[in-house]
Amino acid sequence: MEARSSYRQREILDALRQAGGAMRITALAEALDVTNETVRRNLHALVDGGMVEKTHGGAQLVRAEADPEVEGNFRQRFEENTAAKRMIARHVAAMIPNDASLFLDIGSTTAHIADALRNHQRLLVVTNSVYVAYRLAMRNENRVFMAGGALRSHDGGAFGSDAMDFASNFNTEYAILSSAGITAPEGFTLFDLEEARFSRLVMAHAAQRIVAADSSKFGREAPIVIGDPAQVDFLVCEAEPPEDIRHAARAWGTEIRIARGAA
Repeated sequence: MEARSSYRQREILDALRQAGGAMRITALAEALDVTNETVRRNLHALVDGGMVEKTHGGAQLVRAEADPEVEGNFRQRFEENTAAKRMIARHVAAMIPNDASLFLDIGSTTAHIADALRNHQRLLVVTNSVYVAYRLAMRNENRVFMAGGALRSHDGGAFGSDAMDFASNFNTEYAILSSAGITAPEGFTLFDLEEARFSRLVMAHAAQRIVAADSSKFGREAPIVIGDPAQVDFLVCEAEPPEDIRHAARAWGTEIRIARGAA
């Protein structure tokens, strides 16, 4: 029994790392195919060991930022590669006309895009990001629809069945999405299963899909494939991808657009 518990605790730690450091108990149970009670029981031992701390309805790593293979929290990611992300944000914003309807996800690059869209008018925005909602609501006659559910402590994102059901009510002209990694064999990938599921849903409900990602994502591997990369119409980045990704994008039918100009 002790060996089984130790194995299960390692599984929980691995799942938390892959999710960026925090997950809800229900998501952990689903990812590991166990009961909520099994997760709670093993979390108690991890909390006692100082590796995990409880959050409302979930848990987070005490020092998720110490693992270089895991994305940091939202503020850390927002402040990384800011020059590249701002160039990308301006380019994507220029692709979106006034009066457009769009999905925006919780990525840090997407947050910069929300900032770049603040002078647009009469947008209809559907998002699961509290940052995006805050930046675009109550200005320029925008209509902002925020997916419901508990907000994650590390990025202010809403996920789960309530958020998915809410987003499925909308069909938009654009879906603007982020990606943790881009490789030729796998396409666009993420560390978090709930994020990937939300991205798949909004891609199916949008006429045009745009992935915004800076060059640090090229060749970076993440464990969860967002979906068929052929669904992505545009990849916007600030530098040319390596040849294998350019070749793959041609096969996918994805147009690569390079953002230029000062940050």
